[in-house]
Amino acid sequence: MSEELAKLKAVELRKVWPDEAQDFTPWLAKAENLVLLDETLDMKLELEGVEISGEGFRADILCKNEDDSRVLIENQLEETDHTHLGQILTYAAGLDVQTVIWIAKKFKDEHRAALDRLNETTDERFRYFGVEIKIWKIEDSASAPQFDVVSSPNNWSRTVIQDSQREIIIDLTETQRQQEKFWMEFGKYLTEKNSMLRKPKPQPVARMVFGVGKSGFGVYAILRTRDQQIRIQLTIRDRNAKAYFHLLKEQKEEIDREFGESLEWSERPELEESQVYLIKERTDPTDETDWYNQHEWLASKLELFDKVFRPRIKALNAADYQPEDEDDE
Repeated sequence: MSEELAKLKAVELRKVWPDEAQDFTPWLAKAENLVLLDETLDMKLELEGVEISGEGFRADILCKNEDDSRVLIENQLEETDHTHLGQILTYAAGLDVQTVIWIAKKFKDEHRAALDRLNETTDERFRYFGVEIKIWKIEDSASAPQFDVVSSPNNWSRTVIQDSQREIIIDLTETQRQQEKFWMEFGKYLTEKNSMLRKPKPQPVARMVFGVGKSGFGVYAILRTRDQQIRIQLTIRDRNAKAYFHLLKEQKEEIDREFGESLEWSERPELEESQVYLIKERTDPTDETDWYNQHEWLASKLELFDKVFRPRIKALNAADYQPEDEDDE
């Protein structure tokens, strides 16, 4: 006879912490509770202060990580909103922090996307985490908190699943280990060639982003093992993505001439995203004997993307875009 299993029941956050500032923040600031966040994010946080005041603001929790860098924790026991997004950016600048942890009951898609974009486009020293908090109980048991990471930096690869009974750490897969090695070797290649490109921090991911001088834009180096190709891709993620895309595409002939080959242009209006890319076909990112050739291609094309697109992106003004009248088409 199988053992009868009980069901987890969700508990409303406000029943446990009626007030964000008076109840939740003091609870999280205690060492025995802060360690739960440590374990979820693979950090070692040391409390520096609560309700830290600055010029025109008051931050919830300020900590130090084990590398002595500052960590800002902003709490919200409701669904995320634009006000708190603005606050964390203001507080981060005012308090000179390198890691921001935004904790909320639920993240709206646009706020999760905003953190993802920040992680893609800002200096790799700065990290932004979006964390949802939940409370569970089994029948009449004590309530247990759970932190779920919904947005994290590209270089955050350790996944921790935690409940009141156990903690499971998921190690990197063989594919992830090889991806990390690929980027490590790519970094060495860039150093040897004295490349102007930023040396990437080795990460167990299939894509690496390089800044191109404007928020909302990123140039990606992408490994596509299944398709047997590597790819360089300019991605535009912005509410003005359509305008920026078409303003750049108006220069397509000149851009292709500077590249010496034709680029692919893909508009994805449903995602407020557009792409311009170049593909190297019949290339296996898992073939380590061919990595030197792949690194050579990636470096040369990344440098070309930067040279060709950076000044054009800097000069973009969405107001210059005049969409065609659909009735005239």
